Amino acid sequence: MTSPDCSNSSGTRTGAGPGADSDRADHLADLVEAVRRYRNAERFMRGQSRDSMHLGRTDMAALRLMLRAGQAGRPLSAAALARGLGISSAATTVLIDRLEKSGHAERRRSTTDGRAIEIWPTAASDEEVRSTMGVMHERMMAVAAALPSEDCTTVNGFLGRLGQAMSALELPHVTPAPPGT
Repeated sequence: MTSPDCSNSSGTRTGAGPGADSDRADHLADLVEAVRRYRNAERFMRGQSRDSMHLGRTDMAALRLMLRAGQAGRPLSAAALARGLGISSAATTVLIDRLEKSGHAERRRSTTDGRAIEIWPTAASDEEVRSTMGVMHERMMAVAAALPSEDCTTVNGFLGRLGQAMSALELPHVTPAPPGT
């Protein structure tokens, strides 16, 4: 998947010629804008899913972690959920209480260690997430399936490198100016 004045899969620049730098800049700007449009559309759709389920962002993230763990047959402890979400144990207790009260999660005593408590999504919440998120995943798969294999390889490499670049980004710590300066 190469376009005029973009790098090909080996990283080599293609389409050099008169106006190539300007054309390349336009193509790169279009590509970055397309990524932004996708992120905005996905964020909007996820917000609608959370709203339809009456869940906040952290609640939905917790539910996704619980569903993945449940599908893998590895239930989550409260500590594992806290680590996965990057929140305190106190905040996790409040979160689990809220999800349990809303019918999205339940605490169960472990079948292998009677002292341990596991956090499971309810069957109803599993079905609710599948019905709201399933359509999104089906559409994504349909778009991906329409791409030729070589384009899939290029897009996968691009998105992987983009994800790594964002994950490795270290923003400078800005110290606010003292009041009155």
